[in-house]
Amino acid sequence: MLVNQQAIQGISTGFKTIFNKVFTETTTLWDKVATRVPSETGEENYKWLGKLPRMREWVGDREIQNLAASDYTIKNKDFELTVGVDRNDIEDDKLGVYNPVIQDIAQSTKAFPDTLVFKLLKEGFILKCYDGKPFFSDAHKIGKATISNLGNKKLSHESYEAARSAIMTLKDTSGNSLNLVPNLLVVAPANESKAREILLADMRSGSSNILKGTADFLAVPELAGNDNAWYLLCTTKALKPLIFQERKAPKFDALISDQSENVFMRKQFLYGVHARANAGYGFWQMAFGSTGEVV
Repeated sequence: MLVNQQAIQGISTGFKTIFNKVFTETTTLWDKVATRVPSETGEENYKWLGKLPRMREWVGDREIQNLAASDYTIKNKDFELTVGVDRNDIEDDKLGVYNPVIQDIAQSTKAFPDTLVFKLLKEGFILKCYDGKPFFSDAHKIGKATISNLGNKKLSHESYEAARSAIMTLKDTSGNSLNLVPNLLVVAPANESKAREILLADMRSGSSNILKGTADFLAVPELAGNDNAWYLLCTTKALKPLIFQERKAPKFDALISDQSENVFMRKQFLYGVHARANAGYGFWQMAFGSTGEVV
């Protein structure tokens, strides 16, 4: 193939078409547990995470809710993925070998929020949320009460039921129910069969399984390696337990000028993706995590 700007531009258009098609068709899991929050600056401060506002009877003056109870900031980070196409491969009409590479780039780009979001779950026993405590902790505070959303039991009917009760019985500082009903059990692939047994089986030890249908479950490849840990979440609210903050959506770019340093020095045309985003914790009240260390 004759290598000129017209030919290179045509190749870039073809690559972009492949990228966009596969990007659109690739499914992800992160949005089942996290809310996408657009970002307009280098970081966003989530002061309002300190309190879940509730309606109350209007007696006397309005009661102004304090939404500045915390100082939790999520800073955006840059992410990129770049590949080089050798000029010789273009001259020798070997571009077909790059099509799967572009497809893989598209899949990886679409799924990168999965990595960010589910890493937060995996490390929620260590990483801190808005109240300065680990996201899963036995030392959270609601008013003067100390609350735990942390467990250590392996996934079972009993431990699942206890976690469900822990979320559903949470109250605000006035003693009113937070009305949180967990609806999603998240597990590593190794725990999928147990999740199915708890939530899908009709019978349990010869009796009706009363926990059947009390939640959906999600087996997440990103959680492999921490196989015994499991997480019960309430994802029905406007803000889910986790936050995916997006400053700049992924964009497919190309450096294809014949005059570029990379082409001159390395005879490579560059294709890649750049995005700006990050992930963080929302309300710990909407989540229960267990390390699964104890039978």
